[in-house]
Amino acid sequence: MKRLYFFILSALTLGFPALAAADVDALMQDCNGCHGDNGVSQSSDVPTIAGIPEFVHVDALFVYQDEARPCAESKYRHGDTSRPATTMCAVAADLSEDDIDALAAAYAALPYVKATQEFDAAKAAAGKALHEEHCDRCHSEAGTNPEDEASMLGGQQMGYLRDTFAAYAEGSREQPGKMKEKMDALSADDADALINYYGSIQ
Repeated sequence: MKRLYFFILSALTLGFPALAAADVDALMQDCNGCHGDNGVSQSSDVPTIAGIPEFVHVDALFVYQDEARPCAESKYRHGDTSRPATTMCAVAADLSEDDIDALAAAYAALPYVKATQEFDAAKAAAGKALHEEHCDRCHSEAGTNPEDEASMLGGQQMGYLRDTFAAYAEGSREQPGKMKEKMDALSADDADALINYYGSIQ
């Protein structure tokens, strides 16, 4: 329902008064405690959110508010690391719709920075072929084109991608019907190959 509200709001080009820059900065500092400076992750199990398309980010936060996506507990990795561990569901629950819109817009305006990480070259080559055959239509340019509004895959943290692929495989993370068909057809080796391919985009 919240996502439907966002679509209607966008279509009518209506909105609430923008948050003050200081308020947005404060929200971002809390996000950066896990996601890294300016939303660029330095942790394998945490995604980079800088450069994520605004639509994708808004939708994800609404999904977390609905607790419709796995919410593993995570410690803060930056800033005040003595803070209690939290989850994305708990973080999203404290955000208003204005907060969500402001955060998504702010991070979308930042450059997407690909992670430098180790990968298996042979698996990456196999993954490239799989991507071009099955994934490129929705995730073009190796999954790095923000205009696709399908999040960012190439250069994303591989540990996070592994967790995401596993959540899709076990059915604990929502996915569009067409994508589910493709994901269900992947073997464990196929998934590993794709993850190595996306990790090779640096």
